[in-house]
Amino acid sequence: MGEAVRGAATEQLADAISALEQQPQGLHEAIHEARKKFKRVRALYRLVACDLKEFRTTENTRLRDVARTLSVVRDATALVETVAYLQDRAVNDEERSALAHARDVLAERRDALARAETDLPGKVAAAIATCHEAIAAIETANFPKRPRKTARLLATGWAKGLARGRAALEDCHHSVHEEVFHELRKASQSYWMNLSLLRGIWPSAMNAKRAQAKMLVETLGHEHDLALLAGFLDRETGLIGGGEEFSHLLGAIIREQQELRRSALALAEHVLGDTPEREGMIIEALWIAAAAE
Repeated sequence: MGEAVRGAATEQLADAISALEQQPQGLHEAIHEARKKFKRVRALYRLVACDLKEFRTTENTRLRDVARTLSVVRDATALVETVAYLQDRAVNDEERSALAHARDVLAERRDALARAETDLPGKVAAAIATCHEAIAAIETANFPKRPRKTARLLATGWAKGLARGRAALEDCHHSVHEEVFHELRKASQSYWMNLSLLRGIWPSAMNAKRAQAKMLVETLGHEHDLALLAGFLDRETGLIGGGEEFSHLLGAIIREQQELRRSALALAEHVLGDTPEREGMIIEALWIAAAAE
């Protein structure tokens, strides 16, 4: 178990280092890739490190904080991408015109932020150093060696992750606040990653459910991006301009966000439908069977 966890975590962190050092598609895409790797390692630790509270807390904080240092320009880029996503779904020429203008303004803002963030190379260098520290830290963590103890550990982590998703889903049925949908998105991401990590213990079933979970994550990702765009426009009221053009822009956001929420809730009911205890027991049994082989 320990060797497998160290291998998985080290691979992701090494990929993050490689992306930040080589930047094959540019700096900002490299940052985006590195941040995805950090999320995967954090999800791995939530699944397998239930008994290592201090290690899990320390490493989660380490990777969360380093991701935040690299977020400014990436977040600005995400706003541009979100408007482009809406452009493909515009229902009339007025919406298309309003969205095109918003995309131009937000692209100019992104470029200005990139020019102003003169300390970004230093942040990237610090992130690379942090990845090396995280790799060193995982080498010192101790995990159970006996299959049955490992199986119980995984069952506990799996059940906790699914329980988190089901609680978030219940909240979404009673609130329209963006934070409850964001929590559902984070829980769904972790669940999808868990399905990816353990798909070898029952490939056909895991891959089928993994595909559905991925669809849920993507749907909630678009919803979250729209919530961030709406929040940004609410704070920066003068950036895009007002009047009829702003109304078309806001209308497109609200319409698409409502549709995404309806789709996400229906899909989440299916993906997160089983009880955490039952799925935990299944994971435990499958792991023991795989270990016996």
